[in-house]
Amino acid sequence: MGMDKNIKIRFIFFTIVTILISLIIIWRYFSLMVLQNTPVTAAEHTTVVERGPILDKNGRILAIQNQLDSVETWIPYIEDVEETVQLLSETLELNYEELLTRISTRRGSMWIKRKITPTESLAVKALKEQGKLEGIYLRKEYGRNYPKQRLASHVLGYTGTDNIGLDGLEYTMNDILSPDPSLTDQNELYGNQLFLTIDSNIEFFAEKFAAEALEEHKAESVMIVVMDARNADLLACASVPDFDPNTFYDYTVDERKNRAFSMAYEPGSVMKVFSIASFLELGGIGINTHFYCGGSYENEDIPEPIGDLGVYGDLTPAGIIKYSSNVGAAYASETVSRDDFYHMLRSLGFGSQTQMPVPGESSGLLRSPDKWSTRSKPTIAFGQEVLVSAVQMAAAATVFSNEGVLLRPHIIDRILSPDGQTIENIAREPVSRVFSPQTAQAMLLMMETATEEGGTAHRMRTEGLRISAKTGTSQVIDPDTGTYSKENFIASALAIFPTDDPQLIIYVVIQNPKGASYYGGRIASPIVKKIIDETVPYLGIRRSTDTVLQHSGQISVPPNLNLIIDDTIPDFTGMPKRRLLNLFNDDRLILHFNGEGWVVSQSPPPGTAVGEHMEIFIEFE
Repeated sequence: MGMDKNIKIRFIFFTIVTILISLIIIWRYFSLMVLQNTPVTAAEHTTVVERGPILDKNGRILAIQNQLDSVETWIPYIEDVEETVQLLSETLELNYEELLTRISTRRGSMWIKRKITPTESLAVKALKEQGKLEGIYLRKEYGRNYPKQRLASHVLGYTGTDNIGLDGLEYTMNDILSPDPSLTDQNELYGNQLFLTIDSNIEFFAEKFAAEALEEHKAESVMIVVMDARNADLLACASVPDFDPNTFYDYTVDERKNRAFSMAYEPGSVMKVFSIASFLELGGIGINTHFYCGGSYENEDIPEPIGDLGVYGDLTPAGIIKYSSNVGAAYASETVSRDDFYHMLRSLGFGSQTQMPVPGESSGLLRSPDKWSTRSKPTIAFGQEVLVSAVQMAAAATVFSNEGVLLRPHIIDRILSPDGQTIENIAREPVSRVFSPQTAQAMLLMMETATEEGGTAHRMRTEGLRISAKTGTSQVIDPDTGTYSKENFIASALAIFPTDDPQLIIYVVIQNPKGASYYGGRIASPIVKKIIDETVPYLGIRRSTDTVLQHSGQISVPPNLNLIIDDTIPDFTGMPKRRLLNLFNDDRLILHFNGEGWVVSQSPPPGTAVGEHMEIFIEFE
């Protein structure tokens, strides 16, 4: 009995304690939701971080911090939920039913919409002034603005709602642009300034012509890379389809994909310039070595045919490049070992990332020689069985414009502190010597023959400008069959110019064109020509046809001779206004001047006798 009594007492005690705790929780909830006089904000920040800007190489702003309003609500203060939801859904372009459900099932503070547009802010303020949005508040938040919209969007990337980088340089350079607020007790913290190697004007040219090509050739995508041939600075990196980072959430993952860095593909015949140069450097061939190209490559160990578009007959290495002979490249590959060829391609950067700070970059694919078949060496020589990215190809081409030295490509030019102090300057960075100066020069001259009549790149020929070029057309593997597709191709073209003093590298890639042609020489070469026509005058690259004027650099400025009138009025026509100012010292004259600049008319006319108190009217333009 005593034990039962103790159990009963404990049960009653436990029940009372439980009830008291429940009452305390209920009271606290009631006081917060009903009795509290001021709403709790949805987010509080002790340190305001201003994200640093991203600019092009000339200081044009590509991404900058801005301040936008966000809409939040303190639900207990809403007087008419349905009316409030109706007004907000119309003003902020939100779904009425979804917003009504969110507000009806929540308590306390809640974000309605983050970082609204200035137009939406004005509309909300106007409604609040009319007393229609009780319990709705505008809170200032920092956001990101991309004033040039789609320009260089794949390179820049974008930030999320909380101003954290989610893609592109915004992601990889997030800590540089936006310092960690937990590391300081300051109220405000400013990010560094990021200057890119991108030139906005050249980027505009590239994106414009890429978009035109996408439509004209009914392609899946178009990529254009423009690089400074002297230091490997990336001047333009266009990839279409593209997107506007201001509203990145409105675009598909495919549209936001930076194909120039992430897409790996077989390069086709453009690869021949690197293969032939490797064979020259290794001593397997010379510039006067001859190969008979009768339309097909004959090797008893390789039953699968390797063919050309035509019968070219006897070709030197220059002829292989000019006519883009697969057969010639295959025969040339027989002169070197697979190990030596592999190491040459590796030294050119194939099979490795460029190390530019862009997320999702592909390394491409270059298998080790022990995994090659008997067919691999000749086919790699003309761009099959090897995968590359567009930036890899452009970077590898710097070996020809720098006397055989490969350069590391850069997309960041410099980093400055918030107060303008230099944190880092990115200088020209040689990686290694791959070819001798003689091999590099020989290849530039061979590539120049491709722009001659009959060459595959003759469509990019430009008057007064020597251009070294190579075109390519590669097949695409059908993932369903594992064999080459008969419908999908990659058309491409590479240009280095001027041949005698290389300054620019342009590389164009068209993925799966479905227009009148899919050959790189026919559809990629004209795009290169368009970019050349824009960039040459913009950068001041000299053509041999340009008229050159020489000047000593000295300017002779004549003395400012004061005009003095004798007995007759002179002809003032063409005189500057300042020369006539001395006439106000002549007591005989009453002057009336109209306009600025030089004299275009006068009254009285020249030769009129001067009299006392004579009025003279002079017009200037």
